[in-house]
Formats: sequence, structure tokens, C-alpha cells
Amino acid sequence: MSVIQPPQLPKIAIFFFVLCINFSVPCSAEQQPIPQARSIQFEGDLPFTPNPLVLKGYLRRPEGAGRHPAIVLLHGCAGFAERLDQHWGERLASWGYVTLTIDSFAPRGIENVCGKRLPRDQEFDPFRGLNFLVGQPFVDPRRIVAMGFSQGGSLALLTVERGANEQMYQNKFRAAVAFYPYCEELKGIATVPALILIGERDVFTPGCRDMTEGRSRHLGMSRTTGEGSPIKLIVYPGAHQSFDFPRTTPIDYLGYHLEFSQSATDQAVEAVREFLRVTVGGGQ
Repeated sequence: MSVIQPPQLPKIAIFFFVLCINFSVPCSAEQQPIPQARSIQFEGDLPFTPNPLVLKGYLRRPEGAGRHPAIVLLHGCAGFAERLDQHWGERLASWGYVTLTIDSFAPRGIENVCGKRLPRDQEFDPFRGLNFLVGQPFVDPRRIVAMGFSQGGSLALLTVERGANEQMYQNKFRAAVAFYPYCEELKGIATVPALILIGERDVFTPGCRDMTEGRSRHLGMSRTTGEGSPIKLIVYPGAHQSFDFPRTTPIDYLGYHLEFSQSATDQAVEAVREFLRVTVGGGQ
């Protein structure tokens, strides 16, 4: 495990509200034209679904022939899958990755689970997305990443953690990225490389430091130094929960302080891009 604290950079004020804006991503010379999102539906796997379930999502496919690396995006407890696609799905697709942003709530008639536990079978949604992508002729099945935010970040880590869920499915993720996840109930024994990005002042994430350093509060087996695949933890000084989503003003919600940080966002974008390049290769 490695913990990195980037140098503090000057803050740049950007006034956009996270839940009500269509996020745009500037393209550099290295970026491809941004593929348009396509709303799709795909079936949940019946053996692990109590009722027939058709999941919804937003799919972006880069231009060009051949098979591309892909990323399954997992939203947080408040949902807003479309906003996540417009923010991160758009950015990742511009780098040349296939992206599938899963809407776990709409098919279940859920609006918000903040402060609550996830529906039991939602833990399998990342694998359902993985199985869908594996079946697409434009996706490289050996290069698919789980990437989530807040509660979705916890789910991304759980997806690649050694245990029953990971062993249940034949198809496997190649890596995981988690933004400000809740790590209290995770063992931290990863089967593939993982990247965790948190804010120094985020009260939601202290368990991530404990987990990566072998002090997991999980009641069962916990991580020991050097066990499992490497987990890289990056801590951004002064940053809070949801530091990468622009908003007009900081807000407090269910005991958590949500505040945008341009400095942390810029550094996190580069960290994610480098992590993806190393683990699954850059987009074509």
C-alpha cells in the first residue's frame, strides 16, 4: 500500500451545481472526439436476482475498430447515474475507453439510499455490467475496470475483494478505482490492483487508511501488509467528500461536508488516467 499526499495547489473557484448541470470535458490533442452516450437496457442474471430485473445504463463507445478497454461506472447513494455519465463517462470515453454507467436505482424504484444499506442484490450489479460488456465485440474482456464514487466506490472495491462475490462470477475485473468510498466493512484484500482517492478532511473515509494499512475493522479476516494485489491510496490535502463534482457552494448532507476542489480534481484526473494506462492500457 502506498499513501500519497500531493502538494497543495492554488484553489480555483468554479461555480456549477453538481446535480443540475450537463458537465463538459475539454479535449486536448491526445483526446478523441467524445462519443455520444446511448441509453441501454440489459438483463440482470437470474440466479442472483430475487425478481426479474432489467438494468439501465449509459453506454459510450469510442470510434475505431478493434476491442477497447472498458470501465463500469457506479454511482453513489443519491443515484444520478446520468450526471455521472456526463461527468466521468464523457471524460473517460474521450480518452478512448468504452464506458457503461449503471443506473442501479431506476429499475428498482429507488430514489436515494443515503444513510441506508444497499439492496442485497445490488452488490452484483458491477458483475452484471461486466458480463454485458464482455459480450460486446468492441470490448476487450481482459481489460475492464470497476470505478465508483462514494457508496459506488465501496461497491467497486467489494467487487474485486477476495470473497464470495468475486468468486461467484467467471468474468473478472482487471482493476478498480474508488473515489471517497466507505471502507469500514471491507477487508482490503484485493484480487487486482486498486486505486483509492480521498480527501484529507472527509469524515466518511478514515476507514480507508486503516484498511490499506492492515487495521481493517472488518469482523472477519483483514488485510496484512503486502497481502493481495497492491492498493494505492491518494489523500488530497484539505479536500472533502465529493471533491471532484463542481457545485455553487459547499453543502452539508447527513453529517458529511460536500465541497468541490479544483486542485484535488485536477490531480485525481491525472492519477486515474495514469492508473488506467498502467493496469489496462490507454485507449486507442
